[in-house]
Amino acid sequence: MAKWGEGDPRWIVEERADATNVNNWHWTERDVSSWSLECLHQLLLGVQVEGPEGVCHLTEVTKLEGEASINNRKGKLFYFYEWQLSLSWLGMSCRGVKFRGTIDVSNLSDENNEDDLDICVALCKDQPNTPLLDLMKTSGIQEVRRVLGEYVQRLKSEFGQGMILPTTNALKQHSSVSTKKNEISPAPKCSSSTAPCPTGDRNQTCSFDLKETFQTNAHELYRTFISQEVLEQTRKDQTKSEQTKKDKNTL
Repeated sequence: MAKWGEGDPRWIVEERADATNVNNWHWTERDVSSWSLECLHQLLLGVQVEGPEGVCHLTEVTKLEGEASINNRKGKLFYFYEWQLSLSWLGMSCRGVKFRGTIDVSNLSDENNEDDLDICVALCKDQPNTPLLDLMKTSGIQEVRRVLGEYVQRLKSEFGQGMILPTTNALKQHSSVSTKKNEISPAPKCSSSTAPCPTGDRNQTCSFDLKETFQTNAHELYRTFISQEVLEQTRKDQTKSEQTKKDKNTL
């Protein structure tokens, strides 16, 4: 058994404001399958390529099966996704002849990079051979790889936020850094005029001058503050000087 103070810091239960997933230690999962379906449809149906042979673009997502999720364990994020896609494309040659074909992607997953995807392009069975097929096998496949890579980037950027909760220590460090910044930055100054003071991170402060006018001469004013007789008269004989207390103690 570990001695007191020598245990693994991961064993320490950290106090959290929301009282959930202390130290981000427990496994948390977020299902992003519905969002992925919508995102893939939007990206894929925008694919279009052009060349000397003509123009081709994707017209329909005929098959989109799979799932996607984001997981947090021990403060680290793990992305799991696996999809199988079938797409339809329509091409128009430079002579105005239309051709139809298909695209199949069978291994879109977190285990494969964008360049490792198996993308198969073919013409429909009733379609004759056309140079548009070569256009889709070159430029078309590159564009499909690009949009599928964009899907993965969106998945990590938009849904990775909020999975790792801030810890109490992190909040304390952020608070201490903010305090140091406030201590270093000088306080704004302003005169006694009615102009507003400049705003900043620190509280608004102002400097002012206070003046009092006494209807007497300097000698009488000085005597008022130091004379025991005058003080006793103004405070109804309740003020006693330090000398009087000392005299009583010596008796």
